[in-house]
Amino acid sequence: MRFLQFVFLLALFISAVKATTYFKEEFDDSWQSRWVVSDWKKSEGTRGDWKLTASDWYGDAKADRGIQTSQDARFYAISAKMPKPFSNEGKDLILQYSVKFPQKIDCGGGYIKLLPSNTDQSNFSGDSKYYIMFGPDICGTSTKKTHVIFNYEDKNHLIKKNVPCETDQLNHVYTLIVHPDNTYQVNIDGEKKESGSLYDDWDFLPPKKIKDPSVSKPSDWVDDAMMDDPSDTKPADWDSIPKDIPDPDAEKPADWDDDADGEWEAPTIQNPEWKGDWKPKKISNPAYKGKWVHPEIDNPEYHDDANLYRFKDIGVVGIELWQVKAGTLFDNIIVTDSLAEADALREATFEANKAGEKKMFEDAEKAKREEEEAARKKAEEDRKKAEEAKEADEDDDDEDDHDEL
Repeated sequence: MRFLQFVFLLALFISAVKATTYFKEEFDDSWQSRWVVSDWKKSEGTRGDWKLTASDWYGDAKADRGIQTSQDARFYAISAKMPKPFSNEGKDLILQYSVKFPQKIDCGGGYIKLLPSNTDQSNFSGDSKYYIMFGPDICGTSTKKTHVIFNYEDKNHLIKKNVPCETDQLNHVYTLIVHPDNTYQVNIDGEKKESGSLYDDWDFLPPKKIKDPSVSKPSDWVDDAMMDDPSDTKPADWDSIPKDIPDPDAEKPADWDDDADGEWEAPTIQNPEWKGDWKPKKISNPAYKGKWVHPEIDNPEYHDDANLYRFKDIGVVGIELWQVKAGTLFDNIIVTDSLAEADALREATFEANKAGEKKMFEDAEKAKREEEEAARKKAEEDRKKAEEAKEADEDDDDEDDHDEL
């Protein structure tokens, strides 16, 4: 038993030694020395500024600090180089970070990008090539999802599934796990929200089979299972029954004047005897051959690729957004091949501080409601006082008029 325990602990130790964290950012006072704000949109005056803050509610004032968009209706683009570019070939790739929308976002994103090492950071923009784009996107009631976009052969491919996202004003942790067996998983706050195959959930590759272009549906093919009964004929009196008839319950109004209003006519109703438009009954079609299925052949354009998951030169982490209403806050970014490392960061930050953040938020919301209620009551009191003062003035005027008389 002791030997087995030793082997287990040794395996854990070896796994920890082999684990590599390629990038980790928790945003302290020195964050600006590592991050480059792009000049994109600067000349147009629509580049937004970032600030270091924990926002208006947090669990730990220092640990919960991150970078936040600070101006409405601005473009934001910022990036940081990894200490060393890397490839995820043969290894797990985990991208994790926390994001919150204290501004109660109605339309905007909170996603993050992994970029090539040669990215021009000073001109990083929405047109810059990226390998992965991951994170929440919210706009109105129709768009509330987590983007998972991969670049494959210089084309961006959006996941075909609708992965949910969080929409409240609190902090949440998004984790993307990509395995070298071409499978993936998306976690939010440590809980699995989606998983599957890169082959199935993205259109990276052309279909294996295509419809045979040399074959077409025969001109005499009959695929109608039912047909009109040729022996069925319309009854002779079918069309003699009117669709609408005068309402037998309608009565001429007592004040109706034929000379002024014209001859009165009862309103019409649908005739309960009317049978509708005549149609012959249906019978089985003796010529029916079944639904025609287009034969398929192997797609000559198809090629398998066991390395859909692989990116050879990941070297930059970037955030690129358009914000109608600013306030989105990013924190605790990690890029690693160890889920244990990502989990440890989530436990030490999000899990440790979420209860305090929630309480502070709820207290702030309660204070806001109380302030609004107090303002409402004061406005109502002021209105009543104004009405009473007006009534008193009117009474004084009436007395003055009486005295004059």
